Order: sequence, then C-alpha cells, then structure tokens
Amino acid sequence: MEVLKIATAGSVDDGKSTLIGRILYDTKSLTTDKLEAIEKTSKQRGYDYLDFSLATDGLVAEREQGITIDVAHIYFSTKKKSYIIADTPGHVEYTRNMVTGASTSQASIILIDARKGVIEQTNRHFFINNLLRIKDVVVAVNKMDLVDYSEDVYNKIKADFESLMSKRDYQDQKITFIPVSALKGDNVVNKSDKMSWYKGEALLEHLEQLDKSDIFNVGTPRFPVQYVIRPKTEDFHDFRGYAGKVYGGNLSVGDDIVVLPSQTKSKIKEIYFYDEKYETASRRSSVTITLENDINVSRGDMIVKADDLPTIDKQFTANVCWMDASQLTTGGKYVVQHGVNKVLAKVATINHKINPDYSGIEKDVTGLGVNDIASVTFKLNKPIFYDQFKDHRTNGSFILIDPQSNNTVGAGFIQ
Repeated sequence: MEVLKIATAGSVDDGKSTLIGRILYDTKSLTTDKLEAIEKTSKQRGYDYLDFSLATDGLVAEREQGITIDVAHIYFSTKKKSYIIADTPGHVEYTRNMVTGASTSQASIILIDARKGVIEQTNRHFFINNLLRIKDVVVAVNKMDLVDYSEDVYNKIKADFESLMSKRDYQDQKITFIPVSALKGDNVVNKSDKMSWYKGEALLEHLEQLDKSDIFNVGTPRFPVQYVIRPKTEDFHDFRGYAGKVYGGNLSVGDDIVVLPSQTKSKIKEIYFYDEKYETASRRSSVTITLENDINVSRGDMIVKADDLPTIDKQFTANVCWMDASQLTTGGKYVVQHGVNKVLAKVATINHKINPDYSGIEKDVTGLGVNDIASVTFKLNKPIFYDQFKDHRTNGSFILIDPQSNNTVGAGFIQ
C-alpha cells in the first residue's frame, strides 16, 4: 500500500494535535483503551467534548501544558493509503523540530487559527515548507466554528496567505485551502454542511487523492550502495550484487553507468528484488543490481547514469539549520554525513543568516545559535558527489555531526 508522510505545522493552540486526533477518531484508528482514556480525561477536566489532542501529545509536559514539544509520528491507514503524520511543534524555539519533521515528508498541513489569521509564525512555517521543497501544502483554516463558519473570514485569510506565497522561490508547490473545525469535525474526514459556500474537498479526501507521481520530487537517478552481496554458496558462488535504494529516477537493465568516486564505467546487467528479476527499478524501490563488469564497488559508492553525473567537489555552499546549544562558528570542524558517506568538514564562511519569516537576511554573522538558518560554505577533506537540493532532495541534503560529542548538530540543504 502506498505510504504518504505528512508534516503538520501551526502556532500554539492552532489545533494540530486536535486535528490529528480527529482524523484518528473519524477513521476509527484509535484503539479502545486509547479512546476510553481520552473520554475519561476529558470528563475529569470538565470538558463537554472529547479532547482529541490527547491522542497525540505523548509527553507529560505536553499534556499538562496543552502544547506540542517533541516531534510525534502517528500512523494510521485507510483503504487507499497508509499515513505517517509528523506532528511538529509550532513554537519559534522548536524550529529545528519543524525542519526535522518536514525533511522527509511529501506533503504538509499548515494550520491557521481563523480568529488570528496569518501571523509571523505562519510565515516561518511556510518558509520551512518552501526551503524543504514540500510539493503539496494544505492550508487548513481551523476553528471555523469560533467565527460562525464565516466565508468572509476564510477569504481574508486566503488572500493574506496568497500574498505570502508571492515571496517563495519554489514555484512547483500546489497550495490547497480548506476551512475546517478540528474540534467539531467539519471538513476533516467528512464534508461539512455548515459551510455550503466551500465547494472543495474535505482534508482527508484531498490526501486520499494525492498522486505519488505528483508529490514525490523527481530528480536524476542516484543509487547509493548500501551493501555488497556475496553469498559464496554453491548455487551463487560468483554472484556479486549491490543493494540499495533508487532515488530520483529509474534505472533499467542495459543502462550505461558510472561508479563514483572511482568513475569506473559499466552497464547494468540484472535488477533483482529478492529472487525476482525486473527490467526497470523505479525510483524509491529497494533492489539489488549486478553489473556487466567485475569491478570494485563498495558501500558508500554511488551508481549513476553515464550521461548524468552529479557534482564531485571538496567544497559546497548549503542552507544549514543549526540544532545545537553550542554555536557554529567560522573555522569549526564537523563531520558531514552525506548518504552513507562521512567526511571531515571545516566551516569556511558563514555567508549570511536567513530570517525564516521572510523578513530578509543578516550579514556579518559570526556564529549560529540553536534554530538559526544560514547560508554556510564548507571545505571537505575529500570530495563528495552531490546535487543541489532543489534538483534532488536526497542527494542534496546532509547532516552535521559534532566529532567530540557525536551529536547531530545541524541539517543542511546544498545550494
């Protein structure tokens, strides 16, 4: 079954957790004991409704404060799709969590409180979706029940957000506006009869109809080798296959390829999925590939088409989201993990800091603090083979690791 990963974003009390809880409730995805716990806690708090946010806020601090702090992953399925929802916190100080949750998502839901409209944090959420090249973005105008399901309020928020859209640099996004009430269930799983002026789909209807060919970013074929398979059994004594996942595009039997970094040339001989042979490996499929020549290929190498090589260099510039309490400074040394490869890197320059609310950039920056986003140039101790993030989400991204603590301290998107 097709799996769709969705990131949610919204400011404090915009109702992200309630929205997700409502989806789980209306799709009958909550277990009996979980539902009983929600009913019991809601009654204890004196609510005359079910507090669906209790279905997702897992930390004690989250439940006590009624906010989301950590990134929670929620799983549920319908007859058409399986879903993974990354419920990310909306606070400014948790920008890094938003980036983490959205970095592997194919779609996103940005919630806006109908009473507050587009606020500074909305700019930040949209900026992150733009930065991470999320193709399908749903703007859910929530709490419509608190503004009497007003079409005028909805249209005003829609117009304000469309003004914000003019600032983006990623034009392939599809933006869908849906008025909802997560608490009451209007336009979440089922269409509401209280907003007859809205002619579009309910939120889940929209998600159900998303075509994966439209939401998964298409790039050039990249096959990072995860494992070299040498059974050395009587039946497969000379078998040598390379296992991994195909990213960006398709690879087929007969394709002329180049192995990086050695730049050795060969052709694809066979493509296996377990014990079955295929003529073509489609993008996002995990397969084993054999080559015509018996050449040296190791874990961490990359197989690409001969006429479509990535950039091979010991230097690159990237937008970095800094996630650590200690600052990133010019001259700092880190480990860049790009795919399965790890290389030592030095911060050459911090070019400028980017304000994620679309208010511009800051130059003459000497260091980055937690949650800062900036353009940074790195020098590496050996070449890596990369694409720009705008062209290839997988091969254009990396993480930064502190060699002393071994902590992941940043995420980067190559420009």
